[in-house]
Amino acid sequence: MTTPLEPPDAPSERPVSGRPGRKLGPITSSVGSAHRAWLEPVRERYLGSGLTLSELSVRIMFAKSKLSELLRGIGLYPRWEAVQGLARELGLPSWPLYRLWRQAAFEAHKSSARVERCSENSTLSTAPTAPPLAHLAYRELVGDDCTGYAQVFLSDDQSDYAVSDTFDILWLCWNDALASPDLRRFAWEVLRATVLAKTPHLDGRPQFGTAAFDTAILQSLPAADHMDQIAESMELFNAMSRLPDHQLDVMVLRRLRGHCEEQTSALLGVSRATVRSDERHAVRFLESILCPPETEQDDEQSPLYPPPEIEGNIE
Repeated sequence: MTTPLEPPDAPSERPVSGRPGRKLGPITSSVGSAHRAWLEPVRERYLGSGLTLSELSVRIMFAKSKLSELLRGIGLYPRWEAVQGLARELGLPSWPLYRLWRQAAFEAHKSSARVERCSENSTLSTAPTAPPLAHLAYRELVGDDCTGYAQVFLSDDQSDYAVSDTFDILWLCWNDALASPDLRRFAWEVLRATVLAKTPHLDGRPQFGTAAFDTAILQSLPAADHMDQIAESMELFNAMSRLPDHQLDVMVLRRLRGHCEEQTSALLGVSRATVRSDERHAVRFLESILCPPETEQDDEQSPLYPPPEIEGNIE
């Protein structure tokens, strides 16, 4: 499965042998992150169904040209009736899809009245339903940790939306998640993509300093030390934004959230050796920026000084 919220215009279709007709084009670059959140799982399910656009058009009584536009995010934001028809024919759960569709409608500047009119004849498909038990259990297991990660990048309200979207997307893709090599890794990639899609970027780098200030590190400091710590932390956050995704995740979980290696390994769905390696490479990179040889400072003064639990792991 393609990662939700992938970069604009990246082809997300898998080749389906023997499918007649014209190949479905990529999602247009103008599609917003909330719209993309539900559109990509729907496209994935369609592309794996073996159905043609013509067959699907007949089944949901929707013009083939309009259906192609809907699946590419072209034109006006689609009404719920059309999306509901796709969900029914493709076997997708309506409730998480409706929640994502509704949120994207507001992102597209649709009024509450218009959103309600678009779905007023679909009360059965918009009624809350329970997710699979395994999905519910997994959310209870990692939900707080997902929220903590999101809060490093986003405000509290935005982080709540990001985590809610993450588990709605997972619900839509739950069978794919269970069939993946590692459910934890699959779920984390969905979380990371969803959070970073909502995070402001500058020159392709996530700008998370403002949200990350509200961490346990700052909260534990005396008020008199805040200004010095804020300046030092901003420098660190700017440097961290240049890290590759997996190294950034490890540093956020280990250094900003205070997770041990075992917890980090479990959340990311990777081995503890991978966590140690990513952390070691990240620290070396950050030290080369923050503590160059000519201005190298004592370890205890460095913002990268390792917590006691991992002391000795970083070479």
